[in-house]
Amino acid sequence: MIYNEEYETLPREALEALQLKRLQQVVNRVYHCVGFYKKSFDKAGVVPDNLKTLDDLKRFPFTTKQDLRDNYPFGLFAAPMSSVVRLHASSGTTGRSTVVGYTKRDIDTWAELVARCLVAANLTKNDVIHNAYGYGLFTGGLGLHYGAEKLGASVIPMSGGNTKRQLMILQDFGPTAICATPSYALNLAEQGQMLGIDMRSLNLRVGIFGAEPWSEQMREEIERAFDIKAMNIYGLSEIMGPGVAMECSDAREGMHIFEDHFLVETINPETGEVLPPGEQGELVFTTLTKEAFPLIRYRTRDISRLYRVPCRCGRTSYRMDRVMGRSDDMLIIRGVNVFPSQIEAVLVAIEGLQPHYQLIVDREGTLDTLEVQVEVTESQFVNADEVKVLQKLEKMILKDMKDYLGITAKIKLVEPKSLQRSEGKASRVIDKRKI
Repeated sequence: MIYNEEYETLPREALEALQLKRLQQVVNRVYHCVGFYKKSFDKAGVVPDNLKTLDDLKRFPFTTKQDLRDNYPFGLFAAPMSSVVRLHASSGTTGRSTVVGYTKRDIDTWAELVARCLVAANLTKNDVIHNAYGYGLFTGGLGLHYGAEKLGASVIPMSGGNTKRQLMILQDFGPTAICATPSYALNLAEQGQMLGIDMRSLNLRVGIFGAEPWSEQMREEIERAFDIKAMNIYGLSEIMGPGVAMECSDAREGMHIFEDHFLVETINPETGEVLPPGEQGELVFTTLTKEAFPLIRYRTRDISRLYRVPCRCGRTSYRMDRVMGRSDDMLIIRGVNVFPSQIEAVLVAIEGLQPHYQLIVDREGTLDTLEVQVEVTESQFVNADEVKVLQKLEKMILKDMKDYLGITAKIKLVEPKSLQRSEGKASRVIDKRKI
């Protein structure tokens, strides 16, 4: 099934003509409305009139995550706040999260794109969708919610957590589809089995999973646990949220990128050189229709590969592989993006800790875990009331990481000079997961 046949099946020549027209409009608008882009383009020696073909885009500079942080909170907005009807933000230390805005038209566009994803997964207005993505500043929950309503389906806005109640709702309400992170889906299955629930007897037939890396093996495990068809969705808050790309139920051979709204490139992450389709590289997106928060050549740091071979489902857009890794050190813990530098900022702000730490990422059962090992100062180990002092420190770290970053971690305070030192770049992260 196809939601918007006119645009999703455009001949390649017509699609690229539409992309060029929209690209010229958005580049012209940000140059005149966003101070950052005027300075960035001027520094690179380009102006909107230089954009004659799609290939000319490679002459324009990249936008990075750091640029978004440097312009916190609203410095990259291209619309006045009177036109902005929604704000979302990524996790971040105080004053350093990534803030994105949406106009009414942006919200409508976003809803349509997610509706396209749901239809690609073979869902209709007759489905009942259990939405276990987080609501709030995270884009996942509300993104899927509005798309499901646009489709006309019934939505259960569960959000994340509260697993026992989720299991009760899955049994009592009989949803036909579930949206969640893949690790949480497996956790639901595991908890359900422990409670004696036959998860395969639920009414579910489709699952839409994303927000964290997952493998084909994990897909097979989810499908066995629930007796459903598990589908891969891709999105990122900076570009839109969920709804940037989606697998089709017909093929499940890569995710279709909605190219009438997003122009995608792959680049060599070391050199910035644009790579041809089929070569693995870092995904770079340019938004073509966003009003409040357009981005030009945004470096996602996600490593993938593009395919331009037409799909048997009839969609003509490029497809992308599942994300194979990152070109930076960002971690994704239970659907929450966090950088070691953000954790470091929390730790160094707490008196009594040394700036030496190690992050241990692992997977217990179906859920990702994070252990933070951090050295305390010498004075903490000679304090007469040592145990109480250390316990207070642990609680403070836990609270600040939850408040600022939205993650829960195991805290292990260690003696001064006990963590391994590096003469070169410090190796902060040990990832023991088998993804």
